[in-house]
Amino acid sequence: MRISQLLPAAPGTIHGNPDREVGGVSHDSRTVAPEQLYAALPGANVHGAKFAPDLIARGITAILTDATGWDMITENVDPQSLAEVTGLIVEHPRSVLGYVSAAVYGTSGSPQLIGVTGTNGKTTTTYLVDGMLEALGHRTGVIGTVATLIAGVTEPSVRTTPEAPELHALFAKMRSADVDTCAMEVSSHALSQHRVDGAHFVVSGFTNLSQDHLDFHNSMDEYFGVKAELFTRAFSDTAVIVVEDKWGEKMVEAAQVPVRTLGRDDRSEWRIEHTPGESDFILHLGGTGEDGPEDDGIALRSPLPGDFNVTNTALAAAMLLEAGISATDLNAIGRTFTASVPGRMEIIDVSGPRAEGQSHPEHLPRAIVDYSHTPDAIEKALQSLHADSDELVIVFGAGGDRDRGKRFGMGQAAARGADVIVLTDDNPRTEDPESIRAAIKEGIEAEISTGGVRVKKVIEVAERGAAIDEAIAAAGASTTVLIAGKGHETGQSAGGTVTDFDDRSRTRSALRARLDGVQTGKVHS
Repeated sequence: MRISQLLPAAPGTIHGNPDREVGGVSHDSRTVAPEQLYAALPGANVHGAKFAPDLIARGITAILTDATGWDMITENVDPQSLAEVTGLIVEHPRSVLGYVSAAVYGTSGSPQLIGVTGTNGKTTTTYLVDGMLEALGHRTGVIGTVATLIAGVTEPSVRTTPEAPELHALFAKMRSADVDTCAMEVSSHALSQHRVDGAHFVVSGFTNLSQDHLDFHNSMDEYFGVKAELFTRAFSDTAVIVVEDKWGEKMVEAAQVPVRTLGRDDRSEWRIEHTPGESDFILHLGGTGEDGPEDDGIALRSPLPGDFNVTNTALAAAMLLEAGISATDLNAIGRTFTASVPGRMEIIDVSGPRAEGQSHPEHLPRAIVDYSHTPDAIEKALQSLHADSDELVIVFGAGGDRDRGKRFGMGQAAARGADVIVLTDDNPRTEDPESIRAAIKEGIEAEISTGGVRVKKVIEVAERGAAIDEAIAAAGASTTVLIAGKGHETGQSAGGTVTDFDDRSRTRSALRARLDGVQTGKVHS
């Protein structure tokens, strides 16, 4: 694409040859290729234009920047070399980067995009959308926290939503792989930092909102306001909003696109008919359409444990209906499709293949690894496990250098929902791990002081691996052990160092030790 063709996406001034061709976009000075447009952005500590002289010497000939950045370049690059460079100068380069990337990669409308935002459930819902589409014969993609999937091939994810140039490059790669639909997580960070600019969703879904990321946002209202940007015509055609909390109802009012509400009462346009503790449910459609009367509904089954995953499954189905999938087609696969989400209510089973009807080894507890790292997520995860567990043990901590205000509430939620708490470290990062655990303990003790809570025993095992070992070793056969907080992560950050650590792998090791007859520990309530 010629630089001059980018002016609609980035109104500004062109210095140099307007017909210069670019074949990609990058804001990363370490990896930008000669044929790409280098986005030299102003940063908190350094302007990207600082790296331009070296990049020009390496063959970069097209640069997007602001007036300050262009002045830096002209002052530090000799006129002969500068004559070979085309500069596109705009007032706010970050705010146009996504639209420039979409134009260069030609990703408008291909593949079709389905977006999901909310505090909890984003990852799970995208995988559920993907599972349903695969069952229907579609070629699919997923972009999110755990990984990027392109037609079944996994690429690791650095962050929930990539930077805009990386995002549109992924869309282009999906298009080349004949992916027709991509389900994508949309974080509040991505919206506020313009990472999702230039992407447009045929339908976007809202799961819920609860306290998280208040180290980044100044208040819950600000956090909500950023999420609400997804439900504007700049990003979405339509929306499906879960109205099971006050923030969902507020989002319905804030949305600037047509909305379908989803919930469990008659006020919702799409109503979930569900018996708590069961995986099967019916999604009733508002009104009567060509696919049949409302009372027929769509028969669905959540492939993941937990009543909240029934809601996530319903949201995935409702978004697909809004995206044009027929109720008849969804009904055909609704109780047979599969989806497995790494680190999201993931049951860790080491007993090997079993014949139909054969039970889980009688002396092994049920172990579940989940990413729940907010008060609301911990509460819902524990609630979902109550029905079929005589005893609930939770192993958890809280991340350092993140929203400190949620730690107290996480302790309260664990005290209300678990019989035994094994308090441990999560990712302390640069904070003192003991102070993080102390903040959680304050919430636990405050909740215990109110009386009537479930918790009977609290122990503290700072080293996370030892905490998991202790919980699994001591758990009875009818006990469920929830290892919460890190989910799919494969590293632990402490003291500025990241070491290999995977909750799932460590849990498997602890379960295998039980199979080998290792003696139990001391966490029984």
